[in-house]
Order: sequence, then structure tokens, then C-alpha cells
Amino acid sequence: MVAKITIPKSIEAALNYNEKKVQKGIAVCLHAANYLKEAKEMNFYQKLAGFERLNSLNERATTKTLHVSLNFDPSEKLAENKLLQIASDYMEKIGFGNQPYLVYKHEDAGHPHIHIVSTTIKADGNRINTHNIGRNQSEKARKEIEQQYGLVRAERQQQLISPGIKPVDAEKVMYGKSQTKRGISNVVGAVFSSYKFCSLPELNAALRQFNVVADRGKEEGRIYKKRGLVYRVLDEAGNKVGVPIKASAIGCKPTLDNLEKKFAVNETAKEKLIPFVKVKVDECLAKSPTTMNELMDYLKQKNIYTALRQNAEGRLYGITFVDNQNKCVFNGSDLGKGYSAAAIQSKLSNSSAENVMKQDKNEGSHSSGSVVKEIGVIKDKEKTVAVSASKDNLLDVLLNAKEQFGNTPYSLLKKKRKKKRKNSNS
Repeated sequence: MVAKITIPKSIEAALNYNEKKVQKGIAVCLHAANYLKEAKEMNFYQKLAGFERLNSLNERATTKTLHVSLNFDPSEKLAENKLLQIASDYMEKIGFGNQPYLVYKHEDAGHPHIHIVSTTIKADGNRINTHNIGRNQSEKARKEIEQQYGLVRAERQQQLISPGIKPVDAEKVMYGKSQTKRGISNVVGAVFSSYKFCSLPELNAALRQFNVVADRGKEEGRIYKKRGLVYRVLDEAGNKVGVPIKASAIGCKPTLDNLEKKFAVNETAKEKLIPFVKVKVDECLAKSPTTMNELMDYLKQKNIYTALRQNAEGRLYGITFVDNQNKCVFNGSDLGKGYSAAAIQSKLSNSSAENVMKQDKNEGSHSSGSVVKEIGVIKDKEKTVAVSASKDNLLDVLLNAKEQFGNTPYSLLKKKRKKKRKNSNS
């Protein structure tokens, strides 16, 4: 859980911020603590009056508002009553348990979070001291609540409160070596220190989404033979551009020797994160995507970058998932047999065939003649073609090479037509 505290100058501004989101339908006021009425029974001005009544008791204080946001990991599905328990415990631990406060649940981000608005002025007119409240009371309360409710610790949620890694601009690095080194160093340093990977291809899967790649060079080359490693920028087409930067010239020293040390350490750390990634991939497959690009789009929405490995002929032989939420990289086979490149391709083909069957069934229900009875799925050089046929003409469709693949040489098709015409005249 990540707790963020701000001290706005105006209670009205903090209240307005949350109430406007309620009006837009992207937030809801869950609870009004220490008010005479329930939250749903009050309008904006009644809620504001509850705070202003106390604020009027202290005219000397310049800051009278407390605005807190409690942010939870995207994997945590917390019921509203659990969110209210956490909010109540948190406010009690930081010394605001007896204050009036409003709890809002926001639904405008990729992670669950609540906002709490309160006043620092007590019923006796004294002000609650908020100096270093974030570092002292809040931090202590946060750790106790994480342990009590089994929440994901704040240390693993840094992506919620800090900016992400900025991809390298391939066009800018063409202007000189200094720009290239700065861009590469920023990306490599962030990935090297925060992502869990167990091989050079897994590292590259994480780097590629930021337009960077670790390159050992050709096997017969000097760099490869001396176990050297350079980092390069990739353009939009995946081509290496700009000046290569030696691993030893980057601050975190991501040399091959240092990487191999991390491979062994990361192996164990990755295992407990497998269930989180499998759930996300399963949810995307449940949407029945028919192409790899469609599946990749679904995964991207869940903050998973997908890297495909293909041979020189363009044949897909591997798939890697980069979970940017948990900062972890997995080969498909790491998740299980059903997540390898071959297994996923099979599932996509089945989804495609099922969609064709449904489409043909709908079209057949409106036709007067034939009813679709069978679907043939035919593979040719890694391309899958779905062919639908009725009971009467199935054999003709399967024997018609032109309809199946559309790549039969024109000369052969021409000879067949001439032969049929000659036989029909005899």
C-alpha cells in the first residue's frame, strides 16, 4: 500500500476535487465518518459545512485540511467494506480517528485507490500537528496495515508513484554519441536494477520495449569471443542504429559477467510471481483473440509487453511476457505447457475456427439450401486457412487448391481448365 498525504490550503478545493469525480461517474463517496448523516444523505454543501464548523474554531491556523490517498496494487481486489476498514484503521493510527472525514473510492486509474478528506481542527479548537506526518505517523501506520491485511508492500508499488522508463528516441540518438549514451544508460540502468530476468534474451525482451538491445555481436566476432557486450538503440523497425555503447561504460556495469550473477539470483525470485502473470494471460485468452496481434493488444492493456521470437524464415518459435507491473520477465514455457508459443498459436487457431463456424452457422440459417455441417482447418507453410463447406460440396472444396490457398501457379490452373473443356466436348 502506498500512502500519499497533501495539506491543501482550502477544504473546499479538496472536497471539490473528489465530488467532481463523483459527478463524472468515476468515483463514489463510500462513507462519512463522525458525521450526523450518512454520506449518501448529504449534498456537497452539507459535507462542506461539517468541516467548516470546526475550521471556524481556529482562525490562527493557515492550513486546516488533510487529503490522503491510499493506493493498492492492481492485483488486489478489495471489497468496499475492506477499504473502509483500512481507511478507519489508518486514520486512527495517524491521530485522526475522532475527526470528521469522507472516504471516496476512485475508479479512474489502473490500480484500486481511495481518497480521504478531513480537517486538522479538533472540537476544542486546537490544531492537529501534521509536521512530518507522512514520514512518521503515516509510514508506521502503512507498514502495520500492510502486515495486518496482507497487502502488497509499498516497495513493490513504486511504479504507482514514480514515472516509468522513457523509451530512447531513435531519431535523436543519430546526432551523436553523448545523446546515445545518455538515453541507453537511463533505460539499461532502470531495467538492470528493477526487472527480474534469467537470460540475455529475457533481458532483451524487457529492453526492446524501450528501443534498446544488448548485443554480443556475431559468434565469430572479436566482441563475442572475448565475452564482451554492447548496448544499442533500435529504430521503429527493430534495426540497430546509432553508436554502440560498451557495457563497462554504463554506470551500473551491466557486463555479461554481472548479468550472469543476476540470472542465478532472479531465478528463485521469479517463481512466486508466476501465478500473477498466468491470471492475466488467461483473462486475455478468455476473450478469444484470433490473432497474435489481438492477443498482444489485450495483454498491453494489462501492462504486459509481449516479445515474439522468430527464425530467419519468419517462423514463430518462442514468446516472452514482460510483466511491467511486477517488473518480471517470463518465457511462455516458464508459465506452463499451455503458454508456449506453439500452444498459444493453437488456441488462436481454435478461436479463429470457432468464429468461422459461428459466422457460417448464422449465414446458413438465412439461406434456403444448405446447412453448414463441417469446418476444415488446413495448414500450409505456417499459415492457417479455415474452409467452410456444406455436406454436399465438402469434397469439391477440399480438392479445389485455388480456393484453399490461392497460390497455385497460373499455368497449371490454365491447363486444368483446357483439359476439362476438351473432355466435355468428347
